[in-house]
Amino acid sequence: MAAPTARGVLYVHSSPKALCSHVEWGVGRVLGTPAQLPWIEQPIMPGAKRAEFPWEGKPGTAAQIASELRGWLHLRFEVTEEPSDGRDGGRWMHTPELGIFYTQCDSAGNAVVPEDRIRYAMEISGGNASELHRELRLALGQAWDDELEPFRTAGDNSPVVWMHRVG
Repeated sequence: MAAPTARGVLYVHSSPKALCSHVEWGVGRVLGTPAQLPWIEQPIMPGAKRAEFPWEGKPGTAAQIASELRGWLHLRFEVTEEPSDGRDGGRWMHTPELGIFYTQCDSAGNAVVPEDRIRYAMEISGGNASELHRELRLALGQAWDDELEPFRTAGDNSPVVWMHRVG
């Protein structure tokens, strides 16, 4: 019986050139095989590089990649893991200013906010709509999305990586 596999994509939105080989070593260490990322210039940050790297491995590989890379303070990255048989998907985002954020994802790629987190947001907001809005934005990782979005759109001319079609 074949081992269950998972797949996803690592998006390195910005890396100093000096860290690119370290990123490749870290990803290769997690995957158990050398990783060569297709580095290109990051247009909004002169001197920085960006890359998109599809990966395949055991379930939980995205979490391992995120853990491997989060120690490099000057990296901006996202790593996704698609849902697989009996497992939720996930997305990890990292910025130098905010650190790391994780969210569970459904089969369509939507963030899933657990019921307890929503209840906490309602409780902590005390009926204040602005505070509820702030708490829900936090639960969705909005600050990470806001910081990464300029780096994502700056890569619109990068090679296209197609996600695998769901069934």
